[in-house]
Amino acid sequence: MKLSRAATLVACTASVQAFSDSSPFILFSTARLASPSSDAQLQTSTRVIAAAQEILSSCPTQRYIFVSQPNIHAADIRDKSAGCRMPNLCSAIASKSVQGRYNVAEVIGQVSSKSLAEYVAEACTKKGVIALVNRVELEHLPSPKETVKRTEILGDNDHELGRLFDALDGEYTVVMFSDPNEFKAYEPEFIEPAARIVEAVHIDLKREDGSAAAAPKKNVTDNRPLFEKYQFFTPGIFSGLIALVIILSILGVGLKSLASLEVSYGAFDKENGPAAQKKQ
Repeated sequence: MKLSRAATLVACTASVQAFSDSSPFILFSTARLASPSSDAQLQTSTRVIAAAQEILSSCPTQRYIFVSQPNIHAADIRDKSAGCRMPNLCSAIASKSVQGRYNVAEVIGQVSSKSLAEYVAEACTKKGVIALVNRVELEHLPSPKETVKRTEILGDNDHELGRLFDALDGEYTVVMFSDPNEFKAYEPEFIEPAARIVEAVHIDLKREDGSAAAAPKKNVTDNRPLFEKYQFFTPGIFSGLIALVIILSILGVGLKSLASLEVSYGAFDKENGPAAQKKQ
């Protein structure tokens, strides 16, 4: 029962197991931890690191273990029958002595153990607490296509974790993640329809990002009709036509007014008669 619950916490729901470029993030402690701002099982590495720093900023324990398991995926811990493939890890998470947990099944991006370890050491130093920080590097997992070898190495790594957890005494905090993750092509054994939709969206986003950088190599002829290919009547053109009609109307009225003036031909002739001589 405990192993099943721990596997659920570690590997999450089946609806977010469709990402190949992601890895699980596991944090558990014998001390009570502050609640994270988000409990979503699909997050970016930036948000996960920020949440982990917020939790660890209070220095909940004196000893910290940072475990790096390169190239691990959520399905490496939980199989389709909800069983735990890493029993020692699941037992440690479900232990009665563990009071706080923060687990994210799918972390998009890379988490660095060095930055977290340095942050914990600095935060504890400011609080006047001596932090004992240990970093454990587990053996790199091979490609998911090498099922037998991958399962064997995963079992050996879990056995090493079991020995590490048995040696722990008193208060401690364990952080496990993938550093670095090669993000190899990976297909889970069981994907629900909802997960397939999430996977399709993820692939479409990748294609959109890649299409902006890649330039077309061939000139493709566009055989669409002229009025479908180009837009000839835009709001700007419509406004210009209205202004042109108004201006032409004003011009027409002015020309018509000038043309309606009636002046006799002799109006501007010079007067040479007696009346003109009297004026002079």
